[in-house]
Amino acid sequence: MKLLYITNGIKDPGGLERVLSVKASYLADELGYEVHILTLNNRGAVPFYTFSSTIIYHDIAVGGHPFAYFKSYLSGIKSKVNAIQPDVILVCDDGLKGFFLPLLLRKPCPMFYERHVSKVVELGERPSFFKKITVGVKFFLMQQFGKTFDQFVVLTPDNIKEWPMRNVRVIPNPLSFYPEASSTLTSQKVIAVGKQGLQKGYDRLLQSWVDVQKVHPDWQLEIYGKFDERYGLVELSRRLGVDNTVTFFPPVAAIQAKYLESSIFVLSSRFEGFGMVLIEAMACGVPCVTYDCPYGPADIVSHQEDGLVVPNNDIVAFAEALLHLIDNEKVRQAMGKAAKQNVRRYLPEVVMPQWDELFKRCKP
Repeated sequence: MKLLYITNGIKDPGGLERVLSVKASYLADELGYEVHILTLNNRGAVPFYTFSSTIIYHDIAVGGHPFAYFKSYLSGIKSKVNAIQPDVILVCDDGLKGFFLPLLLRKPCPMFYERHVSKVVELGERPSFFKKITVGVKFFLMQQFGKTFDQFVVLTPDNIKEWPMRNVRVIPNPLSFYPEASSTLTSQKVIAVGKQGLQKGYDRLLQSWVDVQKVHPDWQLEIYGKFDERYGLVELSRRLGVDNTVTFFPPVAAIQAKYLESSIFVLSSRFEGFGMVLIEAMACGVPCVTYDCPYGPADIVSHQEDGLVVPNNDIVAFAEALLHLIDNEKVRQAMGKAAKQNVRRYLPEVVMPQWDELFKRCKP
């Protein structure tokens, strides 16, 4: 069977790109599918993550004013679909345009939509009245056109609340790696991973770290992710007086090694689509402290078993949870061991057969 993934790009260090590299490669190498990936304006750029060498890439150039963009987008995708003749099309585009593809392409084959972010991500934490209206209209259109896909796949049971449709199915993201080794959990390092921005909540993480540093000035917080000076996180760390124990690093493809060097993982996000970094840290035997934000973390982390789940935006409680794991090495070790075991439910060999089943149902 030929599978065609339609996505914006695979050259950046994002969560969608990482997940797609795992899924597409597993389908090609382990399950024998002919996998094609269609991107926009990638112009031969090298993917940030490693993909199977058997995957076939396609790219179309889009741009200009909205009418020109739409025209080049539609004509480019139609041309590629006609040339590839896929058995299944999978749309991995969290924007509005991807929702129109079943109508625009007249569904030449079964079409699946993969939703990788929560609606909360687009709405923001404190949306203005105008944004509520514009995003509300956008979500209404998404809801209507989402029904035209054969399957609408979300990542967690909580995500179903956002998409009350009959064609919704939950399939979680698969793990990127599951090393034999586990962290010793003896280093004085806390790690966070994700691009800088409102969503990841590093501003409130730094505020929690003030309380942690007062008690444990010898512990370090390392944050890996794409820099964005608009959010002034380096300056905020200086103002809060924690810049001597907080270090910002650019994204690294081999993030597994950084998890293995850490003793605690923190997710300070205001909202999530899943929480890929949580399962990656757990695979390395690292216990997590996470906010109970919409949606994903509470479905992944079992509170007081393999990590700690804190009420969203309770900065003091977040600091207390961190201090609890720092102060109690036996608890930290027990949770790390449980995390390593519990996260096995996200192994590719567990998750990917669910996709295989969906595709085989479509086979004539």
